Amino acid sequence: MKVKSPHRPVAVVPSFRLLLAATLVVAYIPSSSLALLGFNTAHQQLHQQHHQQQPSASSSASASVHPPAPLRQWQRHLFSSKTNNHHCHDDDDHDDNDNDEYSSLFDMNRRVAFEQISGKALASLLLSSTILNAGPLLLPPAHAAATTATATDAPPDYDDTIKKRILITGCNSGIGFDAAQRMVVRGHEVVLACRTLDKAIAAADRIKTNIANNAEDAVDANALLKSLQLTPMECNLADLSSIDAFVKNLISSKRKDNNAATPSPLFDAVCYNAGVARNIDAGDIARTKDGFELTVGTNHLGHFYLNHLLLSSNLINNNNAGAGGNAGGRIVVTSSSVHDPESPGGAQGATATLGNLQGLENAIFNKSRQFDMVDGMPFNADKAYKDSKLCNILFVRELQRRLDQNMYASSGGSNNIKVNCFTPGLIVGTGLFRDQNQVFTKVFDIAATNLLKVGETTHYGGGALEYMTLSTKVGTKNGGLYYFSPPGSSKYGDDAYGKQFDESNVSKEAQESDNNGKAKRLWELSEKLVGISPM
Repeated sequence: MKVKSPHRPVAVVPSFRLLLAATLVVAYIPSSSLALLGFNTAHQQLHQQHHQQQPSASSSASASVHPPAPLRQWQRHLFSSKTNNHHCHDDDDHDDNDNDEYSSLFDMNRRVAFEQISGKALASLLLSSTILNAGPLLLPPAHAAATTATATDAPPDYDDTIKKRILITGCNSGIGFDAAQRMVVRGHEVVLACRTLDKAIAAADRIKTNIANNAEDAVDANALLKSLQLTPMECNLADLSSIDAFVKNLISSKRKDNNAATPSPLFDAVCYNAGVARNIDAGDIARTKDGFELTVGTNHLGHFYLNHLLLSSNLINNNNAGAGGNAGGRIVVTSSSVHDPESPGGAQGATATLGNLQGLENAIFNKSRQFDMVDGMPFNADKAYKDSKLCNILFVRELQRRLDQNMYASSGGSNNIKVNCFTPGLIVGTGLFRDQNQVFTKVFDIAATNLLKVGETTHYGGGALEYMTLSTKVGTKNGGLYYFSPPGSSKYGDDAYGKQFDESNVSKEAQESDNNGKAKRLWELSEKLVGISPM
């Protein structure tokens, strides 16, 4: 299969698809909104680059990708594009997760037509000079001088001989579902933690159906289904009592191991993947059952509390035994590049910053637990989501520091556990775009993923989560890391993991939080808010 070099600028080539996308955009976005959002300026830039930037023969050079060897024939069918196109995803720059689980929690305003965010998203993400001149400009500093990886390198090494027990939150759709399906196919046990038990059971059933439908015959299907280890469970991250009940059920549950009922074992990996992203124009402040602002309360505080219970209950593997660099347990957090105001997605609209954490400080001082924004400023739904992803980054770095220094006493000094986070990239279809006009969403998806090649597929995002969880190349020495890939890396398939998808830099605020005490203070305030320590 022929592909482009990962660092090749995106050439602006006249095409019917571009004309169709532009036509639909103009047809559905009111002219007043286009002018207000600077669409005409962006369109002029596109027109100028069409005449000035002609693709050269050298720029069309391509390389051959060596596809990863399938585990079995039915796995190849299962992971074909035909199967996985059903699972569109998530948010402005990252999979987030289980957004459809939480979308029904509160009535969210839905726009009738393309207004404000529709034009804004296209103008800033599709037609901006940053996107049209992709390449190194889209890469964070850690990648700016990187050499192009060869497409024939071996795919990432997963040691499937050692079966693992894995917990995934937010896995009834999107990359969480795809990752769960990938890993259970490899023979690992997966606990599906979803907002409701019905959603978890439905996700398990869909996985089984997909696998059975792609088996060679009925006998093979029956054998495969018997070998699957899927446990659907309820865990509503917007409700601390639900998280409590979930962990209590884990402790008291039994599973069949070699035909013998034994206490539920440790998790070898825990994936904090669920999340919620509200309509960015939402003016009302939706709250969790415990009074937290919904977005930060779910994406950060819900996982923070779950992590505390899992570690304090010794439910995450802390042994120093293991093969292939897989010693100890892993904690993987799905974040997003929008946590960084200097990233293309993070620079659009209100940018992420936690300020001096005044919103959380006030919630502790008045003992109300209620805050509108982490930094104490007026509510902004767009910024709340980006702030929650920045909280994820600080959580990962501070948790790893505490584990390394044996500061998380309830875990017994879990310095063999490695904590890392990642962004799966721009995956359009649900999440932040769920509340937008569906015609716009479809056009944006086609343009970002197929035309400009800056979007990723849900299957690629699921593979990124799988790589973070299983690869022997991740979490072997250091933790607290952030993984990223240049836009459009899904065209390399699983070969991208460990090459295009690799360690990268976090935002300046996140880097500085290690030294200025912000990550430590966020941790302390989070403990008080969820009731781990007194206010």
